[in-house]
Order: sequence, then structure tokens, then C-alpha cells
Amino acid sequence: MDAVLSLPLLVGLIGVALFFDFLNGLHDAANSIATIVSTRVLRPQYAVAWAAFFNFIAFLFFGLHVAETLGTGIIDPSIVSPQLIFAALIGAIVWNIVTWMFGIPSSSSHALVGGLVGAGLAKVGFSVIVWNGLLKTVGAIFLSPAIGFFLALILVLIVSWLFVRQTPFAVDRTFRYMQFISASAYSLGHGGNDAQKTMGIIAILLFSQGQLGSTFYVPLWVVISCQSAMALGTLFGGWRIVHTMGSKITRLNPMQGFCAETGGALTLFGATWLGIPVSTTHTITGAIVGVGAARRVSAVRWGIAGNIVIAWVVTMPAAMIISAAAYKLIDWMS
Repeated sequence: MDAVLSLPLLVGLIGVALFFDFLNGLHDAANSIATIVSTRVLRPQYAVAWAAFFNFIAFLFFGLHVAETLGTGIIDPSIVSPQLIFAALIGAIVWNIVTWMFGIPSSSSHALVGGLVGAGLAKVGFSVIVWNGLLKTVGAIFLSPAIGFFLALILVLIVSWLFVRQTPFAVDRTFRYMQFISASAYSLGHGGNDAQKTMGIIAILLFSQGQLGSTFYVPLWVVISCQSAMALGTLFGGWRIVHTMGSKITRLNPMQGFCAETGGALTLFGATWLGIPVSTTHTITGAIVGVGAARRVSAVRWGIAGNIVIAWVVTMPAAMIISAAAYKLIDWMS
């Protein structure tokens, strides 16, 4: 069952992983562009191109700590097989498509982690889990939106104090320019954290097939391929989710958009440096809620925010169930 794949099958499975990465960019395009679109600083078609560029070049700024966590820190790499990787990707892809169809900003990252865990449990059981890495990732489900929330809230208060003597028109004009910087930073953080997850999946697949020798690492061609697939997905955009993120949670002006993106970017930079595969969706949602709450608590549509939180909680178990079922089906057909 765990025999070495032929080259065409190996290439095909890598193609499936890159398709997930493309869907990740498509699904999470809202993370990078929702605020800059909703504040009308950039038209949607220009915003996605802007975000795609910074998604692609992110590998120039960050190490590969997140890829290493996904490759070796979620499940025991010694039990990884092509069947397991395929089942994990199926779990993540199916859940991404379902949530995209309904415009739900769930986490592609946690769908992939859930897919890995579900397929691993179906193959071996609980002994397969690397608890340190998994618990760190699960903890980030709660910490990343909270940190994004408080950073964005603090930034709104600081900026409001600094610009208190300026007219609303002058503040709006200033932050229309500043949002280019904050949107770029957030897109870098998004590309730096999210694309690395697929890098880790492909690298551990290659490692399990003896293609990397005795030491796990991420080849440069894998890095370039994943960043390209992510950027291409972002270029196609995810307009249903952009609408939810950019206007349904709370209305934003350019100053608030700047604070949300900057708070989210700082959170992602820290998580990527620590090698924690956080959800960019969770992070920017927390930041958007933070800037809305800074204005007034009633400015946030808490019902919609609550539905998004439910989707966060459901994502990992849902992907686990789908991937476990996929693995059992593949095992039965083998």
C-alpha cells in the first residue's frame, strides 16, 4: 500500500497539492484585499493583482519554519504515504469548496491540518499525532484573532489621538495612501504563512518517497511553485468572501482599513517567524472586529461574526471527517 509511486503519479499528486494551494489563494483572497476594496481605495481587479504580487514575493522575506511544522510537526512523518497525503488534500479541498460556495470565510490552513490529522488517525490512530505541534496550531485558532483584535484596536486609538486635530477629509486622504503599505504588508504575511503549508505537504511527500535523501528540507522549486499557485488563486479572487469580510462584519473607512491590515500583518509576521501555521482568515477577521469595536460596540454585526466563529470551530473536525472517510475509501479500493 505504501509502495513508491511512479513518477507520473507523484507528479499528479503534487498537482493536487498545488490545486489546493490555488484554492487557498482563491478562498483567502478576501484576507488580503477585503479592506482595501471596501474602503474604495482600489478597484477589485487592481486589488487582487496588488495582493497576488506580494503573495508571490513573500518567500523572499520569511524563512520556512511554517513549512517545517506542517511537514514534520503535525503527524509523525514516518507514517506518511501518498494515500495519506491524497486523503488529507481531499478533506481540505472539499471543505474549502463548500465554504467558498456559501461565502463563509473559514480557514484553509486549519482545513489542511484537519485533513492531515484525519487521514493519520484513519491509518494508524492517535499515536500518529505530534501533540506539541498540533496543540500549538489549535491554540492559534483562539490566539491569532484575539491578537489581531487587540492590535487593531490599539492602533485605532493611537492613530485617532495622533490625527485628532486634522479634518476628516485630510485623515481620509492620508490613509488612502497608507493603505497601500498596510495591504502590501498583510499580503506578504498571507503569502509567507499560507503558501508554506502546501510547501510542507509536498516536501513531506517527496521525503516519504525518498526524493530528498535522509534529511527533510523544502526544495526551491517547491517554494516557487507554491508561491505561484497561491498568487494565481489570489488573482482570480474570492468575491463572495470579500463581500462578507469587507462590508458585512462592519463598515470601514481608510484609517480603519489601515489599522485592521497592519494589526493583522503584525500578527502574521510573528506567527510565521515562530513557525506557527495560523489562519490568515481568523487573524484579519479579529482585526476587522477590533476596529469596528473601537468605533462603538454596536458597529459590529455580531451575528455575522458569530457565524464566522462557528465556521472556525467546525472547520478542523469537518476536514478530519472528510479526509478519514477518503483514506478508508482509498484503503478499501487498494
